[in-house]
Amino acid sequence: MPVDTDSQLRHQLAILYKQHAGQVLATLIRLLGDFDLAEEAMHEAFATAIESWAEQGLPANPTAWLISTGRFRAIDLLRRRKRLGQLEPELRLRAEEIGQHNLELAQHDIEDDRLRLIFTCCHPDIDPKVQVPLTLREVCGLTTEEIASAFLVSPATLAQRIVRGKTKIRESRIPFAIPHLNELPARLDAVLTVVYLVFNEGYSASSGASVTRAELSEEAIRLARLILKLLPDPEVMGLLALMLLHESRRTARTDDHGDIVLLEEQDRSLWDRQRIEEGSALVRRALAARRLGFYTLQAAISAVHAEAKEAVTTDWNRIVALYSVLQQIDSSPVIALNRAVAVAMRDGPRAGLQLVDDILAGGVLSDYHLIHSTRGELLRRDGDHAAAREAFERALSLTRQAPEQRLLRRRLAMLQSL
Repeated sequence: MPVDTDSQLRHQLAILYKQHAGQVLATLIRLLGDFDLAEEAMHEAFATAIESWAEQGLPANPTAWLISTGRFRAIDLLRRRKRLGQLEPELRLRAEEIGQHNLELAQHDIEDDRLRLIFTCCHPDIDPKVQVPLTLREVCGLTTEEIASAFLVSPATLAQRIVRGKTKIRESRIPFAIPHLNELPARLDAVLTVVYLVFNEGYSASSGASVTRAELSEEAIRLARLILKLLPDPEVMGLLALMLLHESRRTARTDDHGDIVLLEEQDRSLWDRQRIEEGSALVRRALAARRLGFYTLQAAISAVHAEAKEAVTTDWNRIVALYSVLQQIDSSPVIALNRAVAVAMRDGPRAGLQLVDDILAGGVLSDYHLIHSTRGELLRRDGDHAAAREAFERALSLTRQAPEQRLLRRRLAMLQSL
């Protein structure tokens, strides 16, 4: 189908890049065996598409076209280096192997490549501190800044870890493949962490104009379903349940203007009951295994929210109890913050404030915008408007997401009018 205008083509390519660049890159990495070469080839393929599709129209399968074109661009790149005298024997062999590869790409192979690459990046030979950042950057397309924000470390530190991971895969010749069943458990924790962080970036984007990035959330759910087929582990069930239950609230989380609607203010009739039923069933299956893990407990908490027809009927006693158990598994300050919110909802804002201040005193979350916005809200509810304004202003200075910034400004305007 011919493309009418250059601007229309660029718009279509921008959408394709947003939705499928990770998929294209994952397949090219599998085919080429080199992260940097694959990334360069992918960008050349997208650049070629602008000229080619303007003349010939969109291909029937744009993703396969981009992969095939990227592979041939990689061959050209390697030949160019050879002419410049930069082609090592290993690269020459790789160019020959690429040239002999079957041009027909089965769609199911392409779809599974992101999962293969996740398992590759989470290989036990790679430093655990490197596994997850490498996967988030190379497989899921998150920026170094986004990943650094999730790990509460500097972008420079994350960049170094990512480079180390690529080098380890190349030098150790780690295969791009889904491991055998008996090897899966050793990589499962890291893989589930990656999928969960991808979902979180889609469910609550760390920066930008939108609260959510639906394509990332859907990709995380799809990957979790694939993993569950490979290994029906209770924690895989728990993770899938957790994501389904969170995702069931997507429509209600923002209003018509893209502004945030807090959980207690959401129209629960907009929640996706089908996803809630599927997620709740998975929670019951995971709990029946009597192996209470990180994701299973979080899913159980989310299920309690889903069961409440109105915010006022939420069983906060049960939620606090579940968070207390979760803290025994994961003593992270973020879990402690979530528990503090639950305590505040059960016992009042002052009880929650004491816990929040204790967490802040630890120093780890001092630059985490959500702890300051939480503190501001609890102070507002407790009637300390001056301190609430100070906390909201601190949160506003730290957040990079436009809808969160608008929410904080609305809170500040509300306090100003009091």
